[in-house]
Amino acid sequence: MTTNGMWKPVGPPGSADTWVGHDPSDRFSVYTRGNAGEVYPEVFTPLSFSVAADAAETAMRRALLNTGLIRPEELSPIPVTTAVGSGVFGGYAYLNLSIQRLASARTPGGKATDADVNYLGVGEEPPPYSPDPHERNRRATLAGVRYLWRLLRTTELPRLAEDQRRVDAFLASLPDTATATDVELRRSVDTVIPLFADLFEHHLVISVGAGTAVAVLNSICERQLGQPLLASRLLAGLGDVDSAAPTAAMWVLSRQAQAAAPVAAVFDAGPHGLADRLRAAATEHPEAAAWWTGFEGFLAWFGSRGPNEWDTAFDTWETDPDLALVLIDRLRAADDSHDPAAQGQRLAAEAAAAEAECVARLKPPVRRLFRMALRSARLHSRARERSKTTVVRAIHGSRLRAMELDRRLVERSGGQKGDLWFLVDDEIDAYLADPAGSRQLIADRRAQHAKLAERIPPFFFASRQPPLDQWELRSRQLPPLPVGETLTGLPGCPGKAQGRARVVTNPADPRGLAPGDVLVAPLTDPSWTPLFVAAEAVVVDVGAVMSHAVIVSRELGIPCVVSANDATLRIPDGALIEVDGTAGTVTVLEPA
Repeated sequence: MTTNGMWKPVGPPGSADTWVGHDPSDRFSVYTRGNAGEVYPEVFTPLSFSVAADAAETAMRRALLNTGLIRPEELSPIPVTTAVGSGVFGGYAYLNLSIQRLASARTPGGKATDADVNYLGVGEEPPPYSPDPHERNRRATLAGVRYLWRLLRTTELPRLAEDQRRVDAFLASLPDTATATDVELRRSVDTVIPLFADLFEHHLVISVGAGTAVAVLNSICERQLGQPLLASRLLAGLGDVDSAAPTAAMWVLSRQAQAAAPVAAVFDAGPHGLADRLRAAATEHPEAAAWWTGFEGFLAWFGSRGPNEWDTAFDTWETDPDLALVLIDRLRAADDSHDPAAQGQRLAAEAAAAEAECVARLKPPVRRLFRMALRSARLHSRARERSKTTVVRAIHGSRLRAMELDRRLVERSGGQKGDLWFLVDDEIDAYLADPAGSRQLIADRRAQHAKLAERIPPFFFASRQPPLDQWELRSRQLPPLPVGETLTGLPGCPGKAQGRARVVTNPADPRGLAPGDVLVAPLTDPSWTPLFVAAEAVVVDVGAVMSHAVIVSRELGIPCVVSANDATLRIPDGALIEVDGTAGTVTVLEPA
């Protein structure tokens, strides 16, 4: 368990050191928000960090060791409080880029900067790669060859179903929130951690496998076929992708809402308080009652999803149904051409045709490798999303108990919702005994948390984060992109589309995203997926080939550009823009 000292305010007020996390590594010293920012976009709360930090770092190390590219003797002397896989600095999550680069350098046929492509995209230049003095390691390279061969030969992943059964059993073992004692609810905060550590490790192992298989497929498409973007077409329309499943269900609910006049009338009255108004309508109209029953079924399946779903401090679709209802509302306006099922069938057919063309063009030795890489990439890409869903479901079980405990303690202390998360795990028992006694400590930490939330953490740092006062403010403004100018990013999903830019910074507030609009977002996680369906194209500030925005846009077949630096600040809301997902460009055609 992480000690209180790992989250103890130190240093002068306003410095980055007032909100501490892991220690940086001397050897593996370069860190990035790339990829980590999609999973944990917000400032960590003390409780979430304290219960999960050690488990997450241990899981990251085990996943790295699984490839054989990093040797046990390289990690064993480094304490778990030092971020070798990933870590928290200044309250924000970071990925250790140095060790990813080392693993990429040791991969057969790979180079260190492959990690930059997979996790970072384009834009701000990362610290240059300095070859590790121990980069050449014969045992690691041989182990990498065995790992790669094993990965490409994998045809099934039976542990996915086993993990789902384990989570089902775990959730069934948790105390009922209505009847549990405070002590039982408090225990639920910790009981998820051993399971989380194991599930998260498996998710990371699969994620590394997906990235490696896609990299091999990309290499074949580029070197043998001269088409570096072909892999995106081959991996489109996979089907059975867990992150897309809630959107398909929301689409059905949106069609049903339009067909049921009492339900449509509630949505038409505006987005605020949708859940309460729909419940009220369900007591008066049979059609509304039937629709609400269907929505409750949706929550039973997908209620664990939502913004920042990995952190128990945040609401999900179950704990705040309005978060889901506002997304369904946006889907209501989309025409039937946006139907995810129809798009999936079209893309699957196009992928099959592209595969047949590749097979016909490749010579037999490479053809076999191509087929293996494509099969592995498809298998692991689906599995990555399923393993993520499994972890999120386990976390959600703990969230529901923690939120109930927080509600009870707030009633006694006179505090505010979420106070529990501003204590570290070792402080909760004292809080249970005397809820009012922690009021000042909680207030101080809330203030520190707010200071960090006002700033954008540096995307990279080497050895040590810059002081907080050097971080950019979220409220900063940049000159808008003039008509005719182009912003260049990274191709996410091929195709061209035009539409009015709708700059959205929070999926719970889509700001009137309407048919024909282009979604412009800072970064995306699964809670954004329904907005992709309602959009003609997607532009994202950050992201790389393994980012959520690329995976989802590819599954839905809409043009996407990621790593379009400062797009949310430079593209005027309402301007007519053209998105070229093949070239990775965004051009302003008309002013707002």
